[in-house]
Amino acid sequence: MPWSNQGDGGGPWGKKPGSGPSDPKGSGPKGPGGNGPWGGGPSGNGQGPQGLDQLFQQGQDQLKNLMPDGPMSGRGASLIGALAVVGWMATGLYIVHPDEIGLNLVFGRYEGSTQPGLNYNWPAPVGSVIKPRVTAVNTTDVGVGVNDNRTGRGDASSLMLTGDENIVYVDFAVQWQINPAKAADYAFNIRNPQGSIRAVAEAAMREVIGRRNIQLVLTTDRSAIEAEVKLLIQDVLNNYKAGVEVRLVQLQKVDPPGQVLEAFRDVQAARQDQDRLRNEAETYASRVVPEARGEAARIVQEAEAYRERVVAEANGQASRFTQVYDEYKKAPDVTRQRIYLETLEKVMGNIDKVIIDRDTGQGVVPYMALPELKRNQGAPK
Repeated sequence: MPWSNQGDGGGPWGKKPGSGPSDPKGSGPKGPGGNGPWGGGPSGNGQGPQGLDQLFQQGQDQLKNLMPDGPMSGRGASLIGALAVVGWMATGLYIVHPDEIGLNLVFGRYEGSTQPGLNYNWPAPVGSVIKPRVTAVNTTDVGVGVNDNRTGRGDASSLMLTGDENIVYVDFAVQWQINPAKAADYAFNIRNPQGSIRAVAEAAMREVIGRRNIQLVLTTDRSAIEAEVKLLIQDVLNNYKAGVEVRLVQLQKVDPPGQVLEAFRDVQAARQDQDRLRNEAETYASRVVPEARGEAARIVQEAEAYRERVVAEANGQASRFTQVYDEYKKAPDVTRQRIYLETLEKVMGNIDKVIIDRDTGQGVVPYMALPELKRNQGAPK
């Protein structure tokens, strides 16, 4: 048997030729390590790595105890097979990084997912692991950088038709990432993710652009177009069960064909002038209208005050007349005479007059116009 030559001093490092009793020149063992490969050399001093030699010797002894009949025996084959199986099973350990999700497959069939950390699956060829990166943000460009000269000889993917039957070049980018909750759908349901997302994005953009006029596409509806295309792409990918989450749709360039580009720029400049004039008019209106409203309010308040004053004066005159009438009913003659005198006082109080007593004579006595003379003398020269 292979182990029969491993008696005292035997094994692969047994006695060297000529060192036994039959060797007339040999002197036998030279102490510990004397029979090992690093035993006493020509100098016979016994120096060498004795610890390593002893370790090998102990390993051989233990293996000999486990397999006393040699490695080819039934027990030895079983032990070797068990060690091989354990080593093969140990290859099933794998590490999932923080930005990944582990997808376990057994005989090509999906069996479940694992989270970041140390995990285990059946080793190859029984099992395998797919580890997609679920936190990486990917970008898919459609027409970007292809039609910069706008000559119409570039990629047809950015050439689109608007709702009013005009042609426009639309370059845009789609940012997306793998949905961590649906990583298995991403790994098994779509063969070419970049190509599929590009095709879906192009179709969605064509549908949205086809519902709008070219002026809106070039000017005011860019944000609305991006939001609408994002929702449409996400709906289509969800129907495909692609396991993809759309993060952003961003328009890069939206230009008409080169042959009419200058005309569109003139139209856009005219629209800017229109917006400027409209803003100026609105500014003027915002200044004039409050002033007019304030003036109208002032006139209304003055009219209301005049009305209140006239009504109050009329009420006072009516009340005075009523009071006079009441007094007149009590003493008509006295009241009539008083009214007559008060009226004469109001009418003739501020005029020059001559009073003649009819009981002084038969006629009018001439007189000098002393009041006029006095007035003339007092006037400034």
